[in-house]
Amino acid sequence: MSFERKKIVILGGGYAGLSALVGLQKELGLSEADITLINKNEYHYEATWLHETAAGTINWEDGVYPINKVVDNMKTNFVVAEVTKIDKDSQVVETTKGNVEYDILIVALGFESETFGIEGMAEHAESITSPQTALKARALVEKNFNNYLESKDKNDLAIVVGGAGFTGIEYLGELVDSLPILCDNLDINYDDVSITCVEAMPSMLPMFSEDLSGYAKKYLESKGVKFLLGTPIVAANEEGFVVKINDKEETVKANNRIWTAGVRGNKLMEENFDGVMRGRIIVKDDLTIEGYDNVYAIGDVSAVMNGTGENARPYPTTAQIAMQLGEHTAKIISAKLRGKKVEPFVYDDKGTVCSLGAKNGIGVVYGKEIKGKSAAFMKKVIDTRAVAKIGGPVLGFTKGKFL
Repeated sequence: MSFERKKIVILGGGYAGLSALVGLQKELGLSEADITLINKNEYHYEATWLHETAAGTINWEDGVYPINKVVDNMKTNFVVAEVTKIDKDSQVVETTKGNVEYDILIVALGFESETFGIEGMAEHAESITSPQTALKARALVEKNFNNYLESKDKNDLAIVVGGAGFTGIEYLGELVDSLPILCDNLDINYDDVSITCVEAMPSMLPMFSEDLSGYAKKYLESKGVKFLLGTPIVAANEEGFVVKINDKEETVKANNRIWTAGVRGNKLMEENFDGVMRGRIIVKDDLTIEGYDNVYAIGDVSAVMNGTGENARPYPTTAQIAMQLGEHTAKIISAKLRGKKVEPFVYDDKGTVCSLGAKNGIGVVYGKEIKGKSAAFMKKVIDTRAVAKIGGPVLGFTKGKFL
């Protein structure tokens, strides 16, 4: 049987894009496809580790690895470029390095910060959405703590974190590990440090039970974190976050302002596709978009629905589902090219673990709730497995969390 050689283009080198690439390189032979991967950076970064870079508990280099480590040069052409436009009808991707034609397109462009229109948030707070932004967040804290040595301004030692979701809580867990060390190095009394977390919802970590989220809250409070739950942020400025408490606006003053409460899919989605909401587009069972059976959307730019009809809701965007989407996309494309039956995507939720620093955490693994050191250990297992699953055992060993 002969096959028509297809041009397969993957946009994005995150969890979804690289999982799709690895799967396609395994599934398809040289005679079946030419694969092109386009990513704006030469490296892949572990997005689930960014809070550690932001808090200074790891160097940014520890959370990245060269994409070439997972590229099979016999099958894949890796192009370092930024995507500027997708012409679905002409089947051309425009980039900063020229145009690339495709027969099959996999869009895995990842996420970016979402401020929900809060006035001044983008200008007056640092986000944690890339190695660069994570480094800026860390540099801000270090700069202000150093400034305090002369200024004696307590606001230099004040940190306000917007959001008590996954990223916000994991960032706080790393902060309470790293700040005492920073204070010791600068001869600053840690008791003078102020950490406040502001969350619009009445509770934190809604994906976990009250018992687990309560454990996380109690632990962080024991380390000096103050929570303002059910408190919406209405603006950010040079003084801090303006919040609404009992219908009155107050300012939580802090020179260190970190925003962790929102992400959305890449803005290119709205510019190039119809029916996109917050950078995400609903995909069909075979992960293609409506009207274009050769265009797949996976990872943070896709909305994979859980349920049907009015009760359908998109699954949260996580590294776990992104990797499963990438793996399944490779299987679907392989099956289609070979005229075989295509199996619909079914999400296999193996659980979730939220770290609270290096030695503590909470989570649900295979339906069982865990917390404390066992959760912290499981988090390291999950992080290491993610690297090894994409990059192989050697990369998992060198970049994993157990060295």
